Amino acid sequence: MESDELAPIDGEIVPMGEPAEIYNPVSIEQAIRDCANRIAKGVRICNSRYKEFLEADHAYELAFARAWVADDGAANAKKYVCEVATETERQARDVADAAYRFADRQAKALESELRAWQSVGASVRQAYATAGRGEGA
Repeated sequence: MESDELAPIDGEIVPMGEPAEIYNPVSIEQAIRDCANRIAKGVRICNSRYKEFLEADHAYELAFARAWVADDGAANAKKYVCEVATETERQARDVADAAYRFADRQAKALESELRAWQSVGASVRQAYATAGRGEGA
């Protein structure tokens, strides 16, 4: 069956995917190096996003406290008055929080990608060793 033929999957006919790429130790080392560089860049991005979140969170808390002190209403209504008064700050904090969480998830995904490349590298090294080339030959 060629790569552009159709294959049945769960009763449906769907196009076959592209043939798997063939890796060699050099291409795997390059992929690992690229992934490691992206992880290093991701650390700086996560740090930046977290700082932005902390600044936005601090601004929200200060605005809430100022609104609380400024309100002369009943104690049970103060919280709601303050929430309305600090809507913009809370929204900015939530956006900063979402940006940090996204960057953190991306960083974790890159770490998983690195582990996958390391696994592929181990498989390729074993294949080369079995063929009598590379390490141990």
